[in-house]
Amino acid sequence: MRIIGNIDHPSLKITVFKMDNKLSVKFETGLYEQTFKFRESNELNDFASMQQLVDEQFLRAVTKNFAKMHQEKNEALGRFLPKEVDTEFEEII
Repeated sequence: MRIIGNIDHPSLKITVFKMDNKLSVKFETGLYEQTFKFRESNELNDFASMQQLVDEQFLRAVTKNFAKMHQEKNEALGRFLPKEVDTEFEEII
């Protein structure tokens, strides 16, 4: 797999890869990443075509997925981590 380019974005790292007859685009932000793989075709075969594929609508969907991933992670951590026990201390005057 080799990197064929990076797509500029203000808040995401977007990397395009090529391997065999597949193109991949990986989106990264913070602790999260999403990768989409595509079979190479006559229309989708190079970095320029991947840049066109990653349009505003695609980016909105990716951003929504990141928000959902963050929510799912926090919910899982909430179930996993022990609940804090409220302890009352004597009032010292």
